[in-house]
Amino acid sequence: MNILLTGASRGLGLAIAAEALERGHGVIAGVRDVSGDKLATLSATYGDRLIIAELDVASEESVAGLASALKREGRTLGAIVNNAAILNARNTQIEELDMNDVAQAFEVNLYGPMRVVKHFLPLLTESNGALLNISSEAGSITNAYPGDYPYSISKTALNMFSQQLHRYVNKRRIQVLSIHPGWMKTDMGGENAPTDPRASARGIVDLLERRIVPEALGFQFVDYTGKEMPI
Repeated sequence: MNILLTGASRGLGLAIAAEALERGHGVIAGVRDVSGDKLATLSATYGDRLIIAELDVASEESVAGLASALKREGRTLGAIVNNAAILNARNTQIEELDMNDVAQAFEVNLYGPMRVVKHFLPLLTESNGALLNISSEAGSITNAYPGDYPYSISKTALNMFSQQLHRYVNKRRIQVLSIHPGWMKTDMGGENAPTDPRASARGIVDLLERRIVPEALGFQFVDYTGKEMPI
């Protein structure tokens, strides 16, 4: 299976890339800076099964350019994993919130996945395809809390996008999920987080491979073990 993965240079993205490569998949690792040393280490191990590609999800020109290049090369995809995201304006009360921070969060966390799907969905033609949007428990309306407004609201909107995509591609047997990856030890999650990103990555790739099959869902929102999340 060929997997397009955004935000692959560090944290969960890097862990997903490593897990997928270890299982024999091909990975197109979308990053803003192709010179990162951590992906280079994976490249030395897995050779041409890893393609490190410049991809800025906040730029439609960048997204469209990579999609066109892959199409010209005759490449197909078995999965798209929208992982790139930002967490900004933390601990900012609504009275102090800069709306530019909200716009930036939506640019990356929602419009980014929308751009990626817009341009790469035509390449998602391998059997048992998967389209996974990395979301967050922060996007659950049921568990809403007063804080992290840009991140939380953009992830709630991403869950809606996943639901729409599920209805759109259902007849093509493409699995669409929004996935809460857990609170992880990453630059975003911090050192106090309880979950190793590689553990989350294993669950996400299990979902992608359909080793874990979520039971009948009210909505396409699960955690990395396949357990349904409250919308």
